Amino acid sequence: MVDMKSPEELRSHQWYGTDGLRSFSHRARTRQLGYLPEEHLGKPVVAILNTWSDINPCHVHLRDRAQAVKRGVWQAGGFPLEFPVSTLSETFQKPTPMLYRNLLALETEELLRSYPVDGAVLMGGCDKSTPALLMGAASAGLPAVFVPAGPMLPGHWRGETLGSGTDMWKYWDDKRAGVIGDCEMQELESGLARSPGHCMTMGTASTLTAAAEALGVTVPGASSIPAVDSGHDRMAAKAGMTIVDLIHKDRRIGDILTADAFEDAVTTVLGLGGSTNAVIHLIAMAGRAGVKLTLDDFDRIARTVPVLANVRPGGQTYLMEDFHFAGGLPGFLSRIPDLLHLDRPTVCHDTLRDQLAGARVHDDDVIRTRGNPVAAEGGVAVLRGNLCPDGAVIKHIAAEPRLLKHTGPAVVFDDYKEMQRTINDPALGITADSVLVLRNAGPKGGPGMPEYGMLPLPDHLLKQGVRDMVRISDARMSGTSYGACVLHVAPESYVGGPLALVRTGDPITLDVENRTLTLDVDDEELSRRRAEWTPPPARYERGYGALYNDQITQADTGCDFEFLARPGTVQDPYAG
Repeated sequence: MVDMKSPEELRSHQWYGTDGLRSFSHRARTRQLGYLPEEHLGKPVVAILNTWSDINPCHVHLRDRAQAVKRGVWQAGGFPLEFPVSTLSETFQKPTPMLYRNLLALETEELLRSYPVDGAVLMGGCDKSTPALLMGAASAGLPAVFVPAGPMLPGHWRGETLGSGTDMWKYWDDKRAGVIGDCEMQELESGLARSPGHCMTMGTASTLTAAAEALGVTVPGASSIPAVDSGHDRMAAKAGMTIVDLIHKDRRIGDILTADAFEDAVTTVLGLGGSTNAVIHLIAMAGRAGVKLTLDDFDRIARTVPVLANVRPGGQTYLMEDFHFAGGLPGFLSRIPDLLHLDRPTVCHDTLRDQLAGARVHDDDVIRTRGNPVAAEGGVAVLRGNLCPDGAVIKHIAAEPRLLKHTGPAVVFDDYKEMQRTINDPALGITADSVLVLRNAGPKGGPGMPEYGMLPLPDHLLKQGVRDMVRISDARMSGTSYGACVLHVAPESYVGGPLALVRTGDPITLDVENRTLTLDVDDEELSRRRAEWTPPPARYERGYGALYNDQITQADTGCDFEFLARPGTVQDPYAG
């Protein structure tokens, strides 16, 4: 039995419990909201930060799930208040929700700091919402629990099971190759995404919610529950009960987000064959928690953990619902206990060891054994070389093996729109051996580092049966994507990184085994080109974009805002 905090020990007491004018006003305004004094006075006040909106299909069900969270808070003796916060829709928000991840993080931090709340339940799941909410909560420092939105149901079309994103890319290439036509594509539009929830492949959303569970900030098993399953309602209610317990224990999010927790999250992401986007987000999240996490940590851990999740696109067969019923993340983690820090706390247990007690796997093909892995090493490799002195990444398990050691001539595009206009121009002379290079698509150049990294192949190669080529950019790519795509080249071309110096025809060598990416041009010639390079014009002259441009850091350090990532404390407001 957890000792209950006295009303005077609650953070919200300074708003509600004193004898001053301000507390009188706060109590009067709470009556104006329709609440009785006994409903809230002396009880833990829980902020429910909800990223629901009508235009975010990943989160469209979260308005209902918030009611389940409230139910859990009430049952545990707390007082829930729902706050609408920015919705980051991967589908609709342009140029990319990555441009706004730090805005939601800032909103989260300041809402939690400025209102009379003792803890928070964070509701998200679509790609950028998970890291944004956790970054802001880490900076605010209150107790917090994360509620994942959950994957959508599997897609279906003409007897095939479809994976969102992954099969979109596949069938779009088939259409461009002339293999299928408009009728088939119209049917696919209705069969690809059948319910609320985020992508049900091991894309960025599933990867990041799994990382959140591995960090220990969710209810056990929460990350893979399908969005429309009744278990998702029960999980949300359990999260509401859990946050009240955490407030009474004074177990804050900083007690959960330790260096050991982030190592385990990296191990999880790599063992799941998860999205390359997790590299940027986990580095940023760790920084907010005061933990130093680098690209080198990802590469080091990748060499120790096998890929055991046979979930598309890194795996060949299954989707997130299959993963859930095969044992979910607890089952997956039960296969690699020797690679984890089992004595650290989670929001529901004193140790991860306790949390995993009794976890098991029910299907050895969905969650493989160590003796039969999907891949022998983690699914992401970190590259270095004169083209990426601060690093780049590749999801090599989703690439054709023949391309993992490859030298070819560059075909350079200065921006994505130019690439779209000209990719099929015969004058470019693109062959299957060419290396497609996109620049000015990074954090500042994109702007916002859009998911442009899976560059389309020319139509004439698709019609010849070519389905993969080496592609290099300072952009990101969707976690549902696949192919020999080198991403996150740092520093980016827009700020004068070596990618800015590449010219069409230059030979480039990719060697994943040796973790190198090399522009095969001598140093003297590169120095001459650098002397001729001029910075491009600013993307924004005012507004949020100008703030973003001034403050954004590079991909290898997490693309956070410098003023948010820097160390330091912020005092609680005076509420008297």
